[in-house]
Amino acid sequence: MKKLSKRVWSTVVLFGLVGQIAWVIENMYFNLFLYNEISGDPTAIAWMVAASAATATLTTIFMGALSDRVAKRKKFIAIGYLLWGLVTLSFAFISVDNVTRFFPAADAVAATVLVVVLMDCLMTFFGSTANDGAFNAWVTDVTDNDTRGKVETVLAVLPLMALLLIFGGFDGFVQQGDWPTFFLILGGLIALIGLLGFFLIEEPKVVKSEQNYARTLIYGYLPKTIKTHPTLYLTLLTMGVFGIATQIYMPYFIIYIQRYLGIDAYAVLLGVVLLGASVVSMLVGRKITAKNKNRFFLPSLGVMIAGLIMLFLFRNAVLVGVAGFVMMSGNLLLSASIGAKVRDYTPIDKVGHFQGVRMIFMVLIPMIVGPFIGSFVIRSANEFYMDLGVLKPVPTPTIFLVSALISLLVAVPLLLVFRKEKHEEKPA
Repeated sequence: MKKLSKRVWSTVVLFGLVGQIAWVIENMYFNLFLYNEISGDPTAIAWMVAASAATATLTTIFMGALSDRVAKRKKFIAIGYLLWGLVTLSFAFISVDNVTRFFPAADAVAATVLVVVLMDCLMTFFGSTANDGAFNAWVTDVTDNDTRGKVETVLAVLPLMALLLIFGGFDGFVQQGDWPTFFLILGGLIALIGLLGFFLIEEPKVVKSEQNYARTLIYGYLPKTIKTHPTLYLTLLTMGVFGIATQIYMPYFIIYIQRYLGIDAYAVLLGVVLLGASVVSMLVGRKITAKNKNRFFLPSLGVMIAGLIMLFLFRNAVLVGVAGFVMMSGNLLLSASIGAKVRDYTPIDKVGHFQGVRMIFMVLIPMIVGPFIGSFVIRSANEFYMDLGVLKPVPTPTIFLVSALISLLVAVPLLLVFRKEKHEEKPA
């Protein structure tokens, strides 16, 4: 069993947390920014999420493979975080008025939506280089089968901790409509952590890929590779179905609480939910080891589905909080278990490359399919609210019911994983 040093744990927590702060801004607050400040069309959000997902996946495929080729992770992480923060900071200067000044002949709203989408993709390029490609490969490099369950539990909780920090310290700027200050402070924080990375991150011993770069890029997509690593790809398929179910409601979650339930203090509600779910996940996740990972999958899935059904049924703020706690507890544990198993079966000499394959199932497919399912459900409900004379569609509880139904399908590839493990390969 590989014992992790304090320096490694510090890097995991600090860069994992700040990376998740950046992804929370990208995955939730950009959606809210676009919806509240520019366009109330949920399809615009779906297109932005899809474009970002495609950018993230392609970036991770190319940059992850490159980090394998040069056998380096540290510079990819540090420089990537620095530029990631600077692009995030630049959103402070995006507005309909500013875009109109540069493109006076264009449709102001449509032009601003396009600028936001393009800048979101640029941010995602640097973020995926640093976090998805290099940092996630670095985590696999410095852990083994026994420590990955514990590390994955911490990583699974960090998105929620990032939300808590943003809700507690910075959401007030959003509530006041002060988006520039919000982006300036958090973008600056991300860039600062990138600078710190040059001194804190320990360069791991990376098994250098001996294949040429072009062959490395296509390795994970060859039928021969899939046949060689069937359990890995079945686990990735499990991750993909799980991700689709989550992305049906996640891009619209805050909008649902604020606009459908009428809860303006959504930061307090979600803060309590996320803190409780994080504590449960940490306590239970400490028990995840190489020998017992499989015991956590189906119970976690069942808890998550129960929480989604409760969210569909409940309207009272307290009951919605309880439902959210149940749903997120199951979601976190399932995410940690799947993530640890993917790392276990990742070929040791192609860790960076397989971050790109992982992104196809974790980000590209879920974030293209899920939000469009959610948008279709929202539009089909025909629920609207008036904002400055403009009718805007409102997310309804049906998104949680549809998510619960899709979540049932997670069990199909998951049971195939269990069956394959009984008869064939063991993690390297």
